[in-house]
Order: sequence, then structure tokens, then C-alpha cells
Amino acid sequence: MVKINELNHYTQQLMQVERFKDYCPNGLQVEGKSEIYKIVTGVTASMALLQAAAEANADLVLVHHGYFWRSEDARIIGIKKNRIKFLLQNDLNLMAYHLPLDAHPQFGNNVQLGKILGITPVDYVGESNLIAYGHLTQPMRLIDFVKFLELTLQRTPLVIGDLQKTVQKIAWCTGAAQGYFDAAIELGADVYISGEISEQTTHQAVESGVSYISAGHHVTERYGVQALGEHLAEKFNLSHEFIDIKNPV
Repeated sequence: MVKINELNHYTQQLMQVERFKDYCPNGLQVEGKSEIYKIVTGVTASMALLQAAAEANADLVLVHHGYFWRSEDARIIGIKKNRIKFLLQNDLNLMAYHLPLDAHPQFGNNVQLGKILGITPVDYVGESNLIAYGHLTQPMRLIDFVKFLELTLQRTPLVIGDLQKTVQKIAWCTGAAQGYFDAAIELGADVYISGEISEQTTHQAVESGVSYISAGHHVTERYGVQALGEHLAEKFNLSHEFIDIKNPV
């Protein structure tokens, strides 16, 4: 067991929250019971995840996508009201880490996705070092790399580029990181992986010769929060369960 204030303080320091100019508050977003025995982790604090966490007897829900985004309506109405009401009625704590969880060198979404794909990051570049890059151990055709990616993530990616070309230098940033494609091009990457794609991304890929893989926002961001949850559970002798609420995006 650990007190929520102690857990929150430790995690804030661990995730180096002060480094980031984020679009939402990082850390404890909704306070519930004071003592934590079980953590449930998930990608997004949807009602489905909250309900599953309550059924799993969680004390804390730890997510990548939480609440109170900079551009959202500040009023507690509709969907937001229902979610917050559920948390308060069930005395559930909600903790969220956005950019700090993307970029963390040990528990971050980027490093964990690289680990799943067997690619060790050489370095991180771009805004808040959010873009990772590394090399495949052996060059391979893009079509073979895409098949491996699909098998590993269990999702069919959208691919822009010559499937027969050889790739080895890989750049990636999980989630909605298509805006960082220019940085990957400047790096001289053979292919860039992100979670989503925009209309103009297709033209950038064709004209630059750098292939683009949209692998899925949700599936590319499943791994960081699991790694962080496992670490906290081990650190404080807690129970931990990852609950994957499927999302096609």
C-alpha cells in the first residue's frame, strides 16, 4: 500500500514533468481514496476503462490520455460530467501523463515501442526530444518490415512509399505525430512511423522519398503506460493490471 500523495510526488519527479509545455495537467487529475493497493493502466480514460477499472477493484487509474485539455470546454457537462461523476462516486484516483510519457527514456511510449519492434533508439531529437531514431540490425525491404510491424502490433498499418525499397534507418514518434515528419526527413530516415496520418503527409512522403507508416494512435501508445504501471507496482509493492479498450484509430 502507498498513499496517493506519496505516489503522485514520486511519479511527478520520475516523469520530469517540469521539462514539458504540455496541453494538459500531468499527474493526479481527479483525487479519490487516499490509499492505493491496485493500479489499472490504460491508454485513454474513457468511461469503458473507468468501468472496467472499478470492476477490477482498482484504486488508481493511470492513463496516457486524461482530461482537462487546453482547448476543451472547461464546463463539467455531458461526457466529462459523467466520467468525473463516476470517478468520484467510486472514489477512484485518476492520474495521467501525456508528453512526459511519450518522451521518458525508460518508460516512454517511444522507447517502449522501439523495444517491442527490436529497435534500440540511437538518439532523440525534435521538440522535447519526442522523435526517436535507430537502425534495424539488418536492412530489409519495406514490405517485409511492414508485415513484421503488422504481426507485432496486431493492426494493419497504412503505408506510403515503395514497398520494394530497402530500409534500415527508422524514425518514430507514437500517437498523432505526423507533424514531426519533416524532422524525420531531415534526419535522413528511410521510414518514419507514427500513429496517425494527415492528407498532406502523403505528398511529403512521395516527394521526399521517405516512407511513412501510420501504425495506429492507440496501438503505438499501449506500451509506455504499461511499463510505468509495472514500475510503480514493483516500487511500492502494488497490484497492477493493464486493460486494453480496443480502438481502431
